[in-house]
Formats: sequence, C-alpha cells, structure tokens
Amino acid sequence: MAVGLLVDCFYYELGHSDFVHSFFSTISYHLEKEGWGTKYPLLMNELYNDKLNWVDVSVAKSNLIEIEQELSKYSPERVVWDIDDLSKKPPWGDKISPKVTSLADYFATANGKTFFEVICNAMDVAEEDKCDIKIQQI
Repeated sequence: MAVGLLVDCFYYELGHSDFVHSFFSTISYHLEKEGWGTKYPLLMNELYNDKLNWVDVSVAKSNLIEIEQELSKYSPERVVWDIDDLSKKPPWGDKISPKVTSLADYFATANGKTFFEVICNAMDVAEEDKCDIKIQQI
C-alpha cells in the first residue's frame, strides 16, 4: 500500500506503508529516548497519527532538519523496521545501495528523493498555501 503526504490537492508519495512506519520507528528509537513522540510530538504524534496543522509547520520543519542531521550519524545497519517488534528486519535484509551511507539517506522514494526532501517540499507548500499535511494511503 503506497503512502504519501496530502497537502490540499497535492500528493507527495513516500512509499510502502511498512517503509514509512520504519522511518518513524527509526526516528523514535534512536532520537526519542523517553518514547514515541516525546521529543518530536508534531511529527511523531500529530503528523503520524492525524495531521500536521499548517501553523505548526515551521517548528516541525526545524525538527525535521535536526532529525536529518542526527540520523546522518547512524550507519544504515541501525535501521529499525518496526519499533513495536525489534526482531523484524527489512525485506531486503542488508542488501542496500552503496549510495546509502547513513540513516539520513536510507529512506528514499522510488525516484531517489530522500523522505527528508519530500517531507520538506510538502511542508513548504503547506506553509505557502496555509494547508494542513496529512499522511494518506492510496
């Protein structure tokens, strides 16, 4: 099932729902020591569970930049496929592109853009158009 971000009538595809969940699981596991949504509630709670209100986008974007910088310090082998079951591994195992050098560039769309690029682009549109962002499955 493909998942992406919906901003008004604009859709920004990320990828399979398991891969998107892995992105958020990896963030929480490595960067939120007190648990899911404790450090980055706008992204991990608001966006992940419902929607990110456009008035919160500037703060969420700052969080996203910080997350990308922090995840760049972790090797790709440190990916968390599912925070609810840490024994789960990606279906491709450890066979990843040599272009993937850290967890910051591990999560990429089918056309090669990182999740950070896609989410940031969606946030720019949300701010400009004053529209909320919602994770949408299609």
